[in-house]
Amino acid sequence: MPFSSLLPRDEQFFDYFEQAARNIVSGAQALADLLDDYQNVERKIERIRELEHVGDTLTHQVWEALHKTFVTPIDREDIATIIERLDDVMDYIDEAALSLQTYRITQPTQRAQELAHIIVRATTEVEMAITLLRKREDLPKILPLTVEINRLENEGDYVFRHALAELFEEGQEDLTSIIKWREIYEHLETAIDRCEDVANALEGVVLKHG
Repeated sequence: MPFSSLLPRDEQFFDYFEQAARNIVSGAQALADLLDDYQNVERKIERIRELEHVGDTLTHQVWEALHKTFVTPIDREDIATIIERLDDVMDYIDEAALSLQTYRITQPTQRAQELAHIIVRATTEVEMAITLLRKREDLPKILPLTVEINRLENEGDYVFRHALAELFEEGQEDLTSIIKWREIYEHLETAIDRCEDVANALEGVVLKHG
């Protein structure tokens, strides 16, 4: 038996993961609320900004812990990938919100609202999957959740493609609007993609340790 396996594993990484996962759900819900009820926009965007800072802090804490921890509960590269992808989800939620502010959007589109609600669903699945990392016997339960996250990513792609098609159909003479909304849609769709990246990382953990 290798010496390292006799040492206690530092379980704090699961705490960080769960906090980061709850944070992206809060961010997704805040974004959906912003787009569904487009009032008090500045205040709502500031709330999303605060959540993005929380995500950055958690990512920094994980990297600090990695440098101080000898034996980790799962592979170091998996810890790094999971926390970075969780942070990416929050970053793109934040970018979408900031783009609404930067481009002085006065009314969100239905497609933006649809994408935001897919983000809520995907982050919720991510959070449920993250909570199953602590116990080895729970790891197989992660796989059905990752399948659903992948399905939601496909749904997001479908909405994104139709959103772009509608932009060019309805706004051919308004190139400025096309440019603005294309960027916003891309941020929303990328947030969903990063949820899939988390799912892929979790699948890798299950294959190694499940």
